[in-house]
Amino acid sequence: MTENENAESRDFVRQIIDEDQKTGKWDGRVHTRFPPEPNGYLHIGHAKSICLNFGIAEEFDGRTNLRFDDTNPEKEDTEYVESIKEDIRWLGFDWQDRLFFASDYFGQLYEWAEQLIRNDKAYVCSLPLDEIRAGRGTPSSAGTNSPHRDRTVDENLDLFRRMKAGEFPEGAHVLRAKIDMAHPHMLLRDPIMYRIRHVEHHRTGSEWCIYPTYDYTHGQSDALEGITHSICTLEFENHRPLYDWYCETLGIHHPQQIEFNRLNLTYTVMSKRRLLELVNEGHVGGWDDPRMPTLRGLRRRGYTPAAIRNLCTHVGVTKHNAVADMVLLENSIREDLNRTAPRRMAVLNPIKVVLTNYPEDQEDLLDAVNNPEDEGAGTRSVPFSRELWIERDDFMEDPPKKFFRLAPGREVRLRYAYFIRCEEVIKDEDGNITELHCTVDPDTRGGNAPDGRKVKATLHWVSARHAVPAEVRLYDHLFAVEDPDEVEEESKDWKSNLNPDSLHVVETAWLEPSLSDSQSGERYQFERLGYFCVDADSSNDQLVFNRTVTLRDSWARARRK
Repeated sequence: MTENENAESRDFVRQIIDEDQKTGKWDGRVHTRFPPEPNGYLHIGHAKSICLNFGIAEEFDGRTNLRFDDTNPEKEDTEYVESIKEDIRWLGFDWQDRLFFASDYFGQLYEWAEQLIRNDKAYVCSLPLDEIRAGRGTPSSAGTNSPHRDRTVDENLDLFRRMKAGEFPEGAHVLRAKIDMAHPHMLLRDPIMYRIRHVEHHRTGSEWCIYPTYDYTHGQSDALEGITHSICTLEFENHRPLYDWYCETLGIHHPQQIEFNRLNLTYTVMSKRRLLELVNEGHVGGWDDPRMPTLRGLRRRGYTPAAIRNLCTHVGVTKHNAVADMVLLENSIREDLNRTAPRRMAVLNPIKVVLTNYPEDQEDLLDAVNNPEDEGAGTRSVPFSRELWIERDDFMEDPPKKFFRLAPGREVRLRYAYFIRCEEVIKDEDGNITELHCTVDPDTRGGNAPDGRKVKATLHWVSARHAVPAEVRLYDHLFAVEDPDEVEEESKDWKSNLNPDSLHVVETAWLEPSLSDSQSGERYQFERLGYFCVDADSSNDQLVFNRTVTLRDSWARARRK
């Protein structure tokens, strides 16, 4: 690959850093940060930002900070801090000793606010918030100066210090930057820097009763940490002029803010507010529900860090917002688990097969491959006996032309075992099929006939005598439509698009006995059925498995029909 071809293949963020390295900007340093607000759990959209910030630093032999932007005490909690740290480590990244909080800088931010007041670049405004919003004007008309904009420096300092001392109730005053109420960029029309909040903070307790806004905090926190490239999602592009104004006006280190497209997926929502609604209203079982796009939910469902990192690489980094098809995520986990997941046999919708010519007291141990994609995975022994479970869908009494599985008089192969032929169908008094009586060809052990005859189907099975019971949860898309925001009737909202079939519970599935000691988080391919993970609810008394993903994209096939 030529140098030009290599440059063209790199995303625009890396091209910017490549150029900085050539020119010696930042003295060759690359220092990024991931700055989550600790007011909820991370979702897969955050994963892209994590992978980009940590990945770029690793690529350029730089550093990445983890900084919690904890300036909104009403919604923040230590529980979220710990969960975010856990999720980042699970994805495979480490901030080492560079863990910071915006609250670490409250003292310095306050001093800088007083500096802006002394330089006549900030003032205390006593208007109600709705009047402040109305006074900003519109994109086509200038805003209106606050009647308090011309307070003297001494008066502003006095009021601001009294705000800090807790003399005023919430809403009585705010501190605003003094920029230009006619500025074409509305965010620069005297934005709010501080507001009064008589709320306990998860780290500082009651030490502060005024809290800085995100826009005031973000750039200065980057500056204090020596960040070179402040990489964030596109919704912050509109905030960049304000980021720049604070750094330039204060005369401090000025990182470069770079915006990229966030990761959105079909059949789900990423808004924290909407995810919170789903949890609080009981549409899902919690933040770690395997249908949720949270990293905790994806982990519980059986997704791997490698699959999520690969997805983030695949969707790329651009300046254009787009929605990625959920199939990309599903294909990413299929590709990863196809290489790594041990194969096992399980029957989810069982019907009993009795091998009438197989001795009742006989048992056989058959060799089964653990993973055909991994030669080093070896084999395991699977018990075989007179009575077996097979999938009910693998038998039809009156099959159509292209049904090649088991039917009366037809012969099929049992995986790793023998050829069997269906001789008799047993029904109950209501005409429901209860058993299939079959014969086994003992000369076909291992699944091959010495006379060279062929069969058109191979079925998975479990020995009934040795089978282990389990609950299996079959998960599907959380929403029934690609875009949950699309609502045909005005009387309905986005939650009307929830998929009523997003979870189906198989109360008693039968598994091969090697799965009896499976541990929470272990992943397997159930042959012919999909990829499954042991759920956290699993115990010695009750195995519980979650379906991570089917073997193929069943939704895509349904859309093509």
